[in-house]
Amino acid sequence: MTLQQLKYADAVAAYGSVSEAARRVFVTQPTLTESIRMLEEELRIAIFTRSTRGVTLTREGEEFLASARQILDDAARIQEKYTGKAVRRPQFAVSCQHYAFAVEAFMEVVKENSSDSYDFTLRETVTSEIIDDVARHRSEIGLLYLSRRNERAITKILRKEELRFDELFTSRPHVFLGRRHPLAKRKGGIPPKDLDAYPFISFEQGIENALYFAEEVMPSIDRKKNIRVRDRATMTNLILGLNGYTIASGALSRELNGPDIVAVPLKMDDLIRVGMISRAGLPLSSAGEAFAAAIRERCRGYANPGR
Repeated sequence: MTLQQLKYADAVAAYGSVSEAARRVFVTQPTLTESIRMLEEELRIAIFTRSTRGVTLTREGEEFLASARQILDDAARIQEKYTGKAVRRPQFAVSCQHYAFAVEAFMEVVKENSSDSYDFTLRETVTSEIIDDVARHRSEIGLLYLSRRNERAITKILRKEELRFDELFTSRPHVFLGRRHPLAKRKGGIPPKDLDAYPFISFEQGIENALYFAEEVMPSIDRKKNIRVRDRATMTNLILGLNGYTIASGALSRELNGPDIVAVPLKMDDLIRVGMISRAGLPLSSAGEAFAAAIRERCRGYANPGR
């Protein structure tokens, strides 16, 4: 196995086409095809499946490529250190629930990246896709929460997928609502029954709509008026425009949530444990380490409020 073979496999995965990958790495298509074949034969796995629509990674191929890209990144850093030339764009992806502090940490990583070029991805998506993205190596890190309602089911899934959960902070549930909402000044907390008159805005979870995948610790099944959305901006607009509300951890960003959204404690006997998920036994890349450090720093002020 050679670095060149790893580069070829990385290119095929990135472009989804042997012919396009060959063009990008400046070799003939037969040369690249034969190199991949020899690599698969040596490793005794199928890295790709071939069809008339192109090539896609197998499950074993996803695991192989995650390790291969780390080797390529390490080799690129060594070359850059001693030659002064960047030979590979840093790559990093994170999938998360709709957390403003995750966006802030991601921005820090981008700003502090010293490379002239990079390929970073931030996916705000549904809970099931966060787990699948990290399990399938589409994202290096995922962000989600555990609570009394979902912990048993989510932990079972994480264990099955060989993912680990690293807690960032624990919080009491909070109600996010507009500053002018009739309940906004209830500093002592809001009982769930007092919210019945107002629309509950929650994040839609697609086809995987099981209760334990809900992004809100108090799911919509408990509420009389429900509106489901997909993005944070729409949720904010509906909270303000309809005197609606959502349930979250209390980690509020004035810059991203806006000055008109406030967090009031919810009188509910539960805790929200927000954390990162990643592949067990697989070290983070340099960008992954930078993101983990940035988000831990961001979350330090949210640690254990209300416990």
